[in-house]
Amino acid sequence: MSDGISPQPMEGHGAYNAHSQLQAATASPGVELLRRAAHTVAFQSSRPIVVADYGCAQGRNSLEPMAVAKRALRDRAAAGQAICFVHDDVPENDFATLFQTLASPESYLRDDPNAFACAIGRSFYEQIVPPESVTLGWTAWSLQWLSRTPMAIPDQVQVAYSRDAAARTAFERQAADDWNAFLQARAIELCDGGALVIVTMALDERGNFGYESVLTALYEGLMQLVADGLLTSAEAHRMVIPTVARSRQQLLAPFAQAGTFAGLHVEQCDVYQAPDPFFEAYERDGDAKAFGSHWAALCRTADFPSLASALREGTSDPREPEFFTRLEAEIATRMAAHPAPSVMPLARMLCVKRG
Repeated sequence: MSDGISPQPMEGHGAYNAHSQLQAATASPGVELLRRAAHTVAFQSSRPIVVADYGCAQGRNSLEPMAVAKRALRDRAAAGQAICFVHDDVPENDFATLFQTLASPESYLRDDPNAFACAIGRSFYEQIVPPESVTLGWTAWSLQWLSRTPMAIPDQVQVAYSRDAAARTAFERQAADDWNAFLQARAIELCDGGALVIVTMALDERGNFGYESVLTALYEGLMQLVADGLLTSAEAHRMVIPTVARSRQQLLAPFAQAGTFAGLHVEQCDVYQAPDPFFEAYERDGDAKAFGSHWAALCRTADFPSLASALREGTSDPREPEFFTRLEAEIATRMAAHPAPSVMPLARMLCVKRG
């Protein structure tokens, strides 16, 4: 992947909705933080309440947090007060599936004539709605994705396991720039007294990124596809998963000097270890094949589109379908051969805008 290429959206046609159970299950501590924020956030009874969902993907994992926020806000809102939910993602996102999800029987919109939803196709690293219009913001499993890939990684697909100092420095710098840009945009959009709740991939206290067995299986799978002749070595070594996990210190860095950043104050920031739901299922049923298949499907829907952008003809390359199928099978086989729980550090964070 060459310098400056943006990450690709999740696999479309509802695939991410179907295979993102892990993201939903592990974000629950953040959903509880969102519930608490919705019970205390400031808003005016004379104006619609606006809830922003940054990085909505295809919407399935937004249903529970938006429902939780709505119930808490309804407890405090004026009778008949409108609540508007703004779902945002990059322009290439599968918005058709998002709208189908919002119209489904499971939608938080059902049975509430004063709840409304809209979608915006724009990167959340820039401002997406008018100043001081958002009451409550939410983002989960999105901020680890960089706005651009700063460089190729010569010895891995994920920079956390690279030994290349230049690559690690470039990705860390891009992550810091993106984090500042995200906070700056949200500070503009939030109302005074508004709140922002974040769940994102993190580094634990030892600087551990986690997911080692999954990434090893993915990288070995890519090398096997090179050996089989489906990929060239040059293509495989351009392939990057443009994600970066931040430590608690890195998350708090923009606030460190003044205790605030553009009017945002940190109310809570902690790192927790999320359980591996795929391994928990394996412990119950002993089905190693299902364990491998779950991890492979997750990698396919979340990571393969970005990897495929490094193919000779990009995501329109005629080999893309075979690339997806064979790499998924390689990962599934390797993960099934040695089932083990993945270390998954996540951070949850609550910021409030004051003054």
